[in-house]
Amino acid sequence: MTLLHVLVLSAVLFAIGLFGLLSRRNVLGMIMSLELLFNAAAINFAAFDHFLYPDRTLGQGFVLFVIAIAAAEAVIGLALVLKLYRHE
Repeated sequence: MTLLHVLVLSAVLFAIGLFGLLSRRNVLGMIMSLELLFNAAAINFAAFDHFLYPDRTLGQGFVLFVIAIAAAEAVIGLALVLKLYRHE
């Protein structure tokens, strides 16, 4: 598996997420598409870290940071969705 394979996977994932973000009308679908965008960026961080600097773990630290931010964003988004549905 080469860097090109991983970058193509990440680009496809990013394109699916961007299409979903631009085409969805409900908040939950947009949050899921945003998660795909974050995962594509995390794959890029991990791939470049692995192939360019195999002895360092800086990219993996960025990936953990992206995952933590994505989890916090998902929790806030789902809380907003629940609040909207309970209010109506």
